[in-house]
Amino acid sequence: MVDVSDLRVIIPVGGEAKRLKPLTAEVSKALVRFLNKPLVEHAMAKLASQGVREFIFGVKGYINYKSLYDYFQDGAGFSARYRLGHRVRIFYQPNIDDLGSADSVRLNMEFYNIDDYLMVIQGDNIFDIDIRRILSFHVESGALMTIGLTKVTDVERYGIAELNDDSRICRFIEKPKRYETQSRLANTGIYILSPEMRKILSGDKVMRVLKERQRLDFGMDLIPMLVDDGYPVYGYILPGEWYDVGTPETYLDSMIKLINRDDASDYLGEPIEPSVKIWIQAHDVEERRNRENLLKKIRDGSIRIEGAALIGRHCQIGENVVIKDSCIDNFSIILDEAVVERSAILDRTIVGEAAEIRDAIISRHVKISSSRNNPTRVDGVSVIGDDSTIGEGCIISGTKIYPHIVIPSFSMLRNITITS
Repeated sequence: MVDVSDLRVIIPVGGEAKRLKPLTAEVSKALVRFLNKPLVEHAMAKLASQGVREFIFGVKGYINYKSLYDYFQDGAGFSARYRLGHRVRIFYQPNIDDLGSADSVRLNMEFYNIDDYLMVIQGDNIFDIDIRRILSFHVESGALMTIGLTKVTDVERYGIAELNDDSRICRFIEKPKRYETQSRLANTGIYILSPEMRKILSGDKVMRVLKERQRLDFGMDLIPMLVDDGYPVYGYILPGEWYDVGTPETYLDSMIKLINRDDASDYLGEPIEPSVKIWIQAHDVEERRNRENLLKKIRDGSIRIEGAALIGRHCQIGENVVIKDSCIDNFSIILDEAVVERSAILDRTIVGEAAEIRDAIISRHVKISSSRNNPTRVDGVSVIGDDSTIGEGCIISGTKIYPHIVIPSFSMLRNITITS
């Protein structure tokens, strides 16, 4: 049996993550904050808690590399933060641009001389997985590659696998039309690779595909090629949940589902009371004091929580504020009579009095001016980029605003993108 402590995990992080912009305008997708921490850290913490000791970021481009290295460095801080009991080491792809996710894995297997079993995950997914179970399935099946699968309704957004009776993949189609397949088993981007994969990735056929297509992507190139050539590629249906956080819509949908899960404490720690889904984060004496002040206001009814809520460290929340199925990140201020519903307020943001934020992502270091006489409203899956300023009395719906932009008071913005 493969020892989890010997398993290395590669996380390809390439491209500009256009679907998540403006959240990714100045930071790697993997570091976009989600549930009050960098997105990729959720998956890494889950795997590290099961014994994984080495991660390799398959980074492409300066922003991805700088963002990830500046935050994680060599992994010492990550190890201490989660009190793992073992040292996690983090490595980075050399400054060689890959031609797709599978090419990133190829480059890193060569650079780090990897001849062992390997796991690949994606930087914008959150998932439940038991590594030992999927490894056991992989080894017992005699697989070259095992793909984590999950059931979906919209097949046109994913790579879809068709399985035979022993879970071997007999057909793989990237983003098919609904009429092209009866399967609803989607590729999650979680892979277990056997040591033999290194030789295949450096072989003549893969190199020819790379040269002809100028691309080597798992879903579009490598997996269909392996299946068509008769290699043992197996599908493992994930028994738990899987969340794709690749767009603003799926970001909010995943956030709401996660904080409302019965076992949300696995991700968020213990709630304020066992019977409610309210979390107020605190790590030191001063933060715990602030937590007690917020608890008193919640119990007195001057802060009304509906559904679930995650509130970060050192947040200030005014009187008669309503928070419903939302996350408020560290150091943020929500002033009197504001409403935050089904939204994410990222760190160090100020939401003015009587503002109404619904179905929106308000990014970092944003200031939303608002008053009782001239309330500002943001809704319709709007995304406000880092360090932006919104004047009072604005109505913003279905709009994306890039970082560092000032929106004048009383602006009405609907279904547009503002980049400068």
